[in-house]
Amino acid sequence: MNTDSTIIQLEQVSKRFGSKLAVNPISLKIDRGSIVAILGPNGAGKTTTLNMMLGLSTPSSGEVTVLGMPPGHRQVRERIGVMLQDVSVMDGLKVREIIRMVRSYYPTPLDADKIEALTGLKPEDMNKRAEKLSGGQKRSLNFALAMAGDPDVLFFDEPTVGLDSETRRYFWKQIRQLAQHGKTILFTTHYLQEADEAADRIILFAGGSIIADGTPDRIKSGIAKRTLSFSLPGGQLDNVLVTPDAAPPDIRIQIEDLPGVERIEYRKDRCILHTQDTDALIRVIITRQLPVGEIRIESGQLDDAYATLLETMKEEH
Repeated sequence: MNTDSTIIQLEQVSKRFGSKLAVNPISLKIDRGSIVAILGPNGAGKTTTLNMMLGLSTPSSGEVTVLGMPPGHRQVRERIGVMLQDVSVMDGLKVREIIRMVRSYYPTPLDADKIEALTGLKPEDMNKRAEKLSGGQKRSLNFALAMAGDPDVLFFDEPTVGLDSETRRYFWKQIRQLAQHGKTILFTTHYLQEADEAADRIILFAGGSIIADGTPDRIKSGIAKRTLSFSLPGGQLDNVLVTPDAAPPDIRIQIEDLPGVERIEYRKDRCILHTQDTDALIRVIITRQLPVGEIRIESGQLDDAYATLLETMKEEH
């Protein structure tokens, strides 16, 4: 049952192509105002799932609703915006003319000035013919067309491919502001750092199933390892790095005897300890009065968690 806060709902949805089950039965809800990243390797089922949300593909079983209605409903199409990875533009028309034409398709289009401000297109860009645009400018035009109908829900497929770093930052700034105004955003990306920074929820697909669903921090804290690194005074670590056997035995033994350490690395002038509980490890180091300095704690990255999840999936199969 759709609630006021639920914008998209999938109930036991699956998709089969002949004898191949591309998407196993999955259920999920996406709330209003959220920014959701859908990640997964090629063939994981994420694109098929997005196509079912967009009404471009019919589920083999289960039910998909968007804004409380079937995805193909006219009222749904009028309230969503879509920016696919490969979208051709109409050569021979100026950017301003293309935007004006697409705006005319919607009953309550977004004001043209607001579209221009959102996308960062400059006045001179608006007067260019589509075929004269750079790759990044074409992506900005695609964003403008996705916003033409003032949509409640936005679907982006690899939205920042081809954008320079400054335009990419501007794009995500606008997306966050749209979410604050109640817009719901779903996007796919191969830039895991981008998903980590932009999304407030990540759904990981593999083998046609959802293997993780949560905030970036929850996914990383549950799977990715953290590291605690330090230096040792008086060149003691140099001895461990160059000739471990020549290092003072007590230093080497004390490091190797620390509990909860899964792996020890030595890089340049630092000792790096891989663990899932840096808080407990640092308490032990303080209690044992190890002569460490310049302690640093770093969280595992999303790509580490992602790689770990995929490796676990392979081992299970």
